Amino acid sequence: MREKKIKILIAKPGLDGHDRGAKIVALALRDAGMEVVYTGLHQQVEQIVRTALQEAVDMIGLSIMSGAHLGICEKLLAVMKQEGIESTGVVVGGVIPARDIVKLKQLGIKGVYPGGTPFDEMIEGIKAISNKQ
Repeated sequence: MREKKIKILIAKPGLDGHDRGAKIVALALRDAGMEVVYTGLHQQVEQIVRTALQEAVDMIGLSIMSGAHLGICEKLLAVMKQEGIESTGVVVGGVIPARDIVKLKQLGIKGVYPGGTPFDEMIEGIKAISNKQ
């Protein structure tokens, strides 16, 4: 039986203007057989959720380099709940201090991939999260 193709939205929230890593991750996920939707830079949380709804994605991946990951994730999860898509998994990558990983998971983030995480680990983690949904 064929494995369902995971559709993931990669988003760059806020004022963070560095997207090279997000683009490289998007390519790695695509090469791993996922369908990737990339939103581009400077997305507001509401725009990200709207795009997730329009594209009917299985998962949202945030790339955050600014250090605002806790606030952004908290707001994203609240807006997702308001829009009825709280069951959509959310993963976060970028500059994430180790001390914040547990906090992010307590908020409801399904996977945290700080800079330097091997692609294979990220891909397998996203597949595992998708299989649990």
